[in-house]
Amino acid sequence: MSAPEHASGRGAPLRVAIVAHFAYGAMAGHGSGHIGGVEKQTTMLARWLAARGHEVSLLTWDEGQPDGEVIDGVRVLKFCGREDGLPVVRFVTPRWTSLNAALARANADVYYQNCGEYVTGQVGLWCRIHGRAFVYSAASDADCDGDLPLMPERRVRAFYRLGVRLADRVVVQTSRQHRMFQRGFRRDATVIPLPCEAPDARVASAQTAGAPSIVWIGRICAVKRPDRFLDVAALLPEFRFLLVGPDDDRPEYTKAIRERAASLSNVSMPGAASRADVARLLEQSACLCCTSDHEGFPNTFLEAWSHGRPIVSTWDPDDLIATHGLGVVAARDAAEVASAIRTFLSSASDRQRASENARRYFDQTHALDQVMPRFEQVFIEAAGGRGSKSEDRSQIVRVA
Repeated sequence: MSAPEHASGRGAPLRVAIVAHFAYGAMAGHGSGHIGGVEKQTTMLARWLAARGHEVSLLTWDEGQPDGEVIDGVRVLKFCGREDGLPVVRFVTPRWTSLNAALARANADVYYQNCGEYVTGQVGLWCRIHGRAFVYSAASDADCDGDLPLMPERRVRAFYRLGVRLADRVVVQTSRQHRMFQRGFRRDATVIPLPCEAPDARVASAQTAGAPSIVWIGRICAVKRPDRFLDVAALLPEFRFLLVGPDDDRPEYTKAIRERAASLSNVSMPGAASRADVARLLEQSACLCCTSDHEGFPNTFLEAWSHGRPIVSTWDPDDLIATHGLGVVAARDAAEVASAIRTFLSSASDRQRASENARRYFDQTHALDQVMPRFEQVFIEAAGGRGSKSEDRSQIVRVA
């Protein structure tokens, strides 16, 4: 089978199916599902590929939408609802059986799934049985760690490892993840930086009056350590702090964070935010703060850099913040983060330099026209049988 050419007049378009269980809300702009970094990335990719002329299907949970609904040129196919079926049994039916049915309805040349989970193995197995190409994309460092620290269940670990073995191509976000994947899974991977849309030119670019504000954006969950952010806020009463993001699936943890935030007069916790809200908050802030113990490549970093906002972070993917002067890297300690913020914000020249670096780095590395063609090329090669897992794994593959 020869590889299809690009959709720009040099060959037939690809049929691409993107499996993203929670992505309907991000695609439709409404819905009850979780909208995180993976959902933003997969729907952005789906829209871009459709605009290029490819036939794109997005496979998601059933949230009451009509099956086959077309949004921005993308056909949305649904399988069962997240809570359908009986505990234990629903792993097979209706979850796996309805997923298989949706994969068949998509009838794609290449199937793409982002984020390590048991679904990785299910999609990989279906593709192998039916002779279709499968591209897997790691969403975090934990997905690339052979010990799988965030996958405690034996079944999930087994299915994930199966999917990794069956994938025709693997995509990772950083050189660090590439090295981890080679060590942990003995698989080569293609390094492609995360894409992000440029900010809307209509967004005002002025900070609000009063004390500088530091914004934290993410899911309110233990691994992202919003508790550490609140500890930092308590140490810096002269600054305003915004803790922004949707609740986690653990209501008791979210409740504790909300109660602590309410006890601090310089902290606001407005909840989940739309992309427009995030843009406004970033433009009105002095910097973004990340206090995570584990990350992959946070979408919030890209959004901050696209607005020229530096980052004070306990996590530095591929040492980019330190190497390119995009903010400040601090130790995973509230006192160290507070000290870094106070020192950094006290120097107008440092902030201006970091802001200019951030915009330049974003434009050169993460803008859509820099990144999306790389994904497209990986799909073309996978569908054409090139770059399969049986080929040379000894060297890094970078799609130009």
